[in-house]
Amino acid sequence: MRDSPLLIRGFPPIKVRVLAVGINKFQWHNNQMQTASVLLADDHAVVRTGIRTALEDLPNLEIVGEVGDGNALIKALEQLQPACLLIDVTMPDFEPISTIRWIRARYPKLYILVVSAYDDDIYVQGLLSAGVNGYHLKDQPLNDLRLAVTRVLAGERWISSTLLDKLLKPQQANNNLPQLSGRQRDILRLLHEGSDNRTIASELNLSIKTIENHLTRLYRQLGVQNRLAAASFVHEHPELIAHSGLRTPQEPEPIQLPVGLQTSILVVDDNKRYRSQLRRMIGKVQPNAMIYEAGNMAEALHLAEKVVPWLSFVDVVLADEDGIICTRRIKAKLPTSRVVLISAYPDREFHRRGLEAGATAFLDKKDLDAATLRQIIQDAVG
Repeated sequence: MRDSPLLIRGFPPIKVRVLAVGINKFQWHNNQMQTASVLLADDHAVVRTGIRTALEDLPNLEIVGEVGDGNALIKALEQLQPACLLIDVTMPDFEPISTIRWIRARYPKLYILVVSAYDDDIYVQGLLSAGVNGYHLKDQPLNDLRLAVTRVLAGERWISSTLLDKLLKPQQANNNLPQLSGRQRDILRLLHEGSDNRTIASELNLSIKTIENHLTRLYRQLGVQNRLAAASFVHEHPELIAHSGLRTPQEPEPIQLPVGLQTSILVVDDNKRYRSQLRRMIGKVQPNAMIYEAGNMAEALHLAEKVVPWLSFVDVVLADEDGIICTRRIKAKLPTSRVVLISAYPDREFHRRGLEAGATAFLDKKDLDAATLRQIIQDAVG
């Protein structure tokens, strides 16, 4: 038995216990613990049956219920008050990150073990940071699932061994990145988009000399020598150019999110000015959001993988590209992320194809005002 430090972006190091012992050598507090009630949540009845069969002979454990969707889960948690929840978070009517945070806040003593087929490290990180106690892969032996349940009920954190290599990170973490001002983020964003110094100066209403001075300081802060290296650094660390919303006293109160939830929102549009306008509107509605911008499909998919947006706004027409295809690819990478398609030229066929691609809604750009954005974010929070 050994303890290995697990460094996961976004929250402090934890220790994961790597075991080489059989389950029969572990007892919950020498059988002094009361029977633990377990609720199973998976939309496939055959999977629930398999889990029930694997766990039914464990001592001091009773499976008290099964549910197959998010609505039934919320009711069952209230009625049954289980000690442990075994859940596949890709169930219907279930928004994983925000709902897990809500469950964690409402039932702080509940043990939550995710049992999933998804092994994407960013997806796992998001759920761990949301408050789950463990993450177990469905393709692992059933004996490992039994061990996972006993460890989680003992108050330990469980992660399937095949995920450890993906989650073990170098010591350098995101909090070591330089802290940039809003002006510096704007300059870096434009540099990353390929703008030259004259274009950046024109865009920001500054002199070329001022831009050159800013870039010299930025290169020093990033530890790079030239604009190509700076663009590459931003490509690997897109959080450097994310904008957080700002609210003035006259603006309405922001939407109250589940405890600890910080939203990442992606705006995909080939029109820079519209992207900036929409980003500012979102920031006023939800100042807790980290807002990312992309001008084409490649940038959008890269950011989707890097920052795992909770909500994306995608224009149907992206220059020569198809925003509906972009939506389909975002959903393929992040099946639980919400995508809202927007267009200046709404069309029935676009609407039909967009919903088939996985979009949550299809909106005319002229209807996308602060009140509509507020409603979209409120619906996503649930």
